[in-house]
Amino acid sequence: MAKSKTPKVIGVEILKKNGLNVDKLIKELVFNASVEFTAYYYFTLLRANCTGLEGEGIKGIIEDARLEDLSHFESCIERIYQLGGTLPKDATQFIKMSGCEFLQLPKNPTDLKSILEKCLKAEQGAAVNWDRICKMTHGKDPATYDIAKDILAEEIEHESWFLELIYGRPSGHMRRKYPGERPHTKKHSRSLDSL
Repeated sequence: MAKSKTPKVIGVEILKKNGLNVDKLIKELVFNASVEFTAYYYFTLLRANCTGLEGEGIKGIIEDARLEDLSHFESCIERIYQLGGTLPKDATQFIKMSGCEFLQLPKNPTDLKSILEKCLKAEQGAAVNWDRICKMTHGKDPATYDIAKDILAEEIEHESWFLELIYGRPSGHMRRKYPGERPHTKKHSRSLDSL
């Protein structure tokens, strides 16, 4: 099949007429996707290093956040491509883009407080990132706004879990029915449905 000239994409034209800078939005979505993907990877390492009796309980909380971060990554991929964007072809470049080097294991890799502090910092950064997309798309791009607000809701929940574990600040956290439940983003990401 021969490539044709650049097609007119009505979905993108509508957003531009609404006053949205689509190129900037794509850049933000790709950045957020890199953060979510990298957080999933690092949370896998951090969870594995939660040892001992106390670590066993923390593993479950990190697992919920980890799987939901994977859902956040997958929730925005389709939208990136719908808007005319792509993911970087080089995975190393994609991971470096995230700026999540701080999530590497602490010097003492089984120090639970240090692990929890890294998790908290990651969730707080993600909340700021998704809030920025909510503000950018509110009233201009309902499809992207719906994804961003749902991810933001889960990121705020994750933040409250880690605040509770570190500072004893009640979060109202009820365990998920199953790991990776994704109460807000389930409709945007179907890859974890078989869990």
